[in-house]
Amino acid sequence: MAGKFDLDRLVKDLDTGNVPDWIAEHIRIYRESGGKEGHLWDASIAGEGLGLTPTLLLTTVGRKTGQKRTMPLIYGKVGANHIVIGSKGGSQTHPAWYLNLLANPEVNLQVATENFNARARIATGGERAQIWKHMLTVYPPYHDYQAKTSREIPVVVLEKQ
Repeated sequence: MAGKFDLDRLVKDLDTGNVPDWIAEHIRIYRESGGKEGHLWDASIAGEGLGLTPTLLLTTVGRKTGQKRTMPLIYGKVGANHIVIGSKGGSQTHPAWYLNLLANPEVNLQVATENFNARARIATGGERAQIWKHMLTVYPPYHDYQAKTSREIPVVVLEKQ
């Protein structure tokens, strides 16, 4: 994944169902290496200067197609649970993967070399506030993404099954 990406272009691509080549390449490397590569993503390409950031592969079942869909996502951990954020770069619409897990919360995760099933749930209230604060330490741009949108960005808890 060389070079810097354009966040607005990324959101437009995702809205039209196009997965940019650099995301497809990230998924390919992650899978083909069994998670030995791709787990740590160089977030500096987002222009944030953050360096290596942990990512997982989230596989959901498409709510319209019934087909498996995989996206690499930045994650954090709270206890034994993995946490992902439905930011979509601060877009006014939710990411497709989030809508998919609302329809079917049973998902698959690859976290580095570990692959397992999980159940997704949406954090609310005080739990959401506490996890959101933690996730801002993992990826500070989430703060700016929330400022760009009128929707409350979802905080998703992934509980290993």
